[in-house]
Amino acid sequence: MRKLALSDEILLTVDKPARYIGNEVNAVIKNRDDVDVRFCMCFPDVYEIGMSHLGIQILYDMLNSDEHIWCERVYSPWPDLDKIMREKQIPLFGLESQDPIKDFDFLGITIQYEMCYTNILQVIDLSQIPLRAKDRTWEHPIVIGGGPCVSNPEPLAAFFDLFYMGEGETEMLPLVELYRECRKNGDFREDFLIKAAQIPGIYVPSLYKTTYHEDGTIASFEPIYEGVPSTVKKQVVMDISDTYYPKAPVVPFIKATQDRVTLEIQRGCIRGCRFCQAGMLYRPTRERNVEYLKKQAVEMMKNTGHEELSLSSLSSSDYSGLQELLTFLIDACNERAINISLPSLRIDAFSLDVMSKVQDVRRSSLTFAPEAGSQRLRDVINKGLTEEVILKGAGEAFEGGWNKVKLYFMLGLPTETEEDMKGIAHLAEAIAKRYYEIPKDRRNGKCQITISTSFFVPKPFTPFQWATMHRPEEYINRAKIVKNEIRSQLNQKSMKYNWHEADVTVLEGILARGDRRIGDVIEKVYQKGAVFDAWNEYFDMDTWMETFSELNLDPDFYTMRERSVEEILPWDFIDVGVSKKFLIREWERAKNETITPNCREKCSGCGAGVFGGGICIENKG
Repeated sequence: MRKLALSDEILLTVDKPARYIGNEVNAVIKNRDDVDVRFCMCFPDVYEIGMSHLGIQILYDMLNSDEHIWCERVYSPWPDLDKIMREKQIPLFGLESQDPIKDFDFLGITIQYEMCYTNILQVIDLSQIPLRAKDRTWEHPIVIGGGPCVSNPEPLAAFFDLFYMGEGETEMLPLVELYRECRKNGDFREDFLIKAAQIPGIYVPSLYKTTYHEDGTIASFEPIYEGVPSTVKKQVVMDISDTYYPKAPVVPFIKATQDRVTLEIQRGCIRGCRFCQAGMLYRPTRERNVEYLKKQAVEMMKNTGHEELSLSSLSSSDYSGLQELLTFLIDACNERAINISLPSLRIDAFSLDVMSKVQDVRRSSLTFAPEAGSQRLRDVINKGLTEEVILKGAGEAFEGGWNKVKLYFMLGLPTETEEDMKGIAHLAEAIAKRYYEIPKDRRNGKCQITISTSFFVPKPFTPFQWATMHRPEEYINRAKIVKNEIRSQLNQKSMKYNWHEADVTVLEGILARGDRRIGDVIEKVYQKGAVFDAWNEYFDMDTWMETFSELNLDPDFYTMRERSVEEILPWDFIDVGVSKKFLIREWERAKNETITPNCREKCSGCGAGVFGGGICIENKG
């Protein structure tokens, strides 16, 4: 009988004890004696957030499909349990077996968001594993990281044995097989790491060294052993209709952030927005077969009991089989009384017609993401969305009975002017005006427009990776300009405005584009008690700034300068398919306010053609 790692006495004292007991519907339980490799998959945030992540569900299903591997899950303990575990020296444990993670072979951590970096150290530390990879032996698990943030792994390099670049379905099983062989043959741990570095997509930080110029920029980055590759190439699954996907995903005991069946219809995006890291990292765009998706949807609905199904994609409207798929899903979901969620849709006549069939129009809101307030700035960021299109979509929605609109923008984008900022208020006013052009007897109450602005963060492998940022007070000043302009509009009572935290934005920018020296800051801040930095109630910018000062590192070096295209960037050794030459060209086109057509209209020669598939029409990169 499975024994819980936490006593009833402890469970009764913490918030939401169901986060820690495991044994959920569709959780995989195996006999310890029947497996060779124990793998624990971690999402370094609270259970409700982590259980919503599709990537872990996919890898969990894939690894457990091998009879020799048992993959379990772990999430960051909430601060109440964290305190108890430290006081009582209780090691962090896997949910399925309740065994200590320190006894596993692998600890795999998905890194989705920079503000979770201190939580990564929390998980390693509570597992009673040495924080730094150099201090580990075969007595400790191999700590491996993956996810979008490993597009620049350098700030976390000291804490990971390995990083996996790209999609885990390709080389994760060969990596586990290599581990099995090395343990069987009695190889040293370092021998395993050197051999692992030969597997495509695997980056072993300890096998590389960095030197710096006097001005703090990188002078060189190179392997320290002969035969270790100087470039690590992203791994991509080209046929995503013939790969691993969970038919019976684990169902959480408590309500997760996204408590639903998730149906991933495609990977990648054709749009080429210059601020969007995902749009560059996940190229080329690859679609799943419609018939495959129909079968997958039915299986997952049957095996989970979820009451909602959501389509997952960076731009669902660009999926070529959308109409056929939605026609099927509407019927299938109605039979089972399941709601359909349709994120990432462009607001056009077809989308509105579909949404009217699956949503309660009177209660739901529509989402537009113009990102910038003026057409000039939308051209700079290559948004490919005109005010005419936005107003046409809003008008059709209002005529169809909607009266709630959410608008998402960014402040601090490259070349932004005060006129661009005020344009946010003017666009919202134009949308409200369009609503009140409808005869009063045909309106659905008052118009409600929610305007949200985040602050721009330049990310690796985007054309804006060289751009400068601003200090927190400058971001706040820009938000105030928008707020004051909204107050001057005729329909201001129809508008609500909110903005993201400026301090968090600046730190996110530092961590996103930092080098190995940032690792010392992360470790020291964690030792001071920082954890759950992604949560407002726990984030403390003063602790971070104090630590930068103590370590004689200038945070402005990472944010307050436009980087030269000649500079060696911390992530330049990674090949994601999209070439640096293309990114430089797009950076120049942005400065010239020049639009680049989407991938279906015209190939822009980004380099993703080297993967030899998807919708990419290049013959070569």
